[in-house]
Amino acid sequence: MEIEIIAPMSPLPIDRAFVLSMTIKSFKGRRDVEVHLFRHSWDAEEEEAVDWDKLLAAPNMSEAPEAAGSRHVILEALTEEERDSVVEYLKEHYANRLTAISSGPMPFPVPIGLMALSDLSEGKSIGFIHFERIPHFNLGFALRGFYDLSQHPPIVETEANAG
Repeated sequence: MEIEIIAPMSPLPIDRAFVLSMTIKSFKGRRDVEVHLFRHSWDAEEEEAVDWDKLLAAPNMSEAPEAAGSRHVILEALTEEERDSVVEYLKEHYANRLTAISSGPMPFPVPIGLMALSDLSEGKSIGFIHFERIPHFNLGFALRGFYDLSQHPPIVETEANAG
């Protein structure tokens, strides 16, 4: 399993600034499925405590309806400590099922008008891994994984393999 952790090249404007993904070898009949890991819930007080004008690309628009998704994208990000604890958890429990874990800092300022993963609904090919349903997941924060199966090749058994 390859682990790539990209360090920030400059100081980050907020601690909650790290994105994280994993690649699962085989998942729901697909090969090498990339799963984007994110916090899916937070306290309203946390959202209110952030100075959004310092983080969003359109100052003075942080309260506009089109900024809500962009605010949620930032709130979905992990702190460095959270990221490191998730990486250790994945290594301990899923190392033989993963081909890669990747993380890096989110680029700032964040554009207005983004759609947050926590604002999406599951569909035919997109869905979520609900870590809160896994008995041994106890990292102390809400974590989900977003995947889109349509972006990954199916695992097809050929005649030679069926043999």
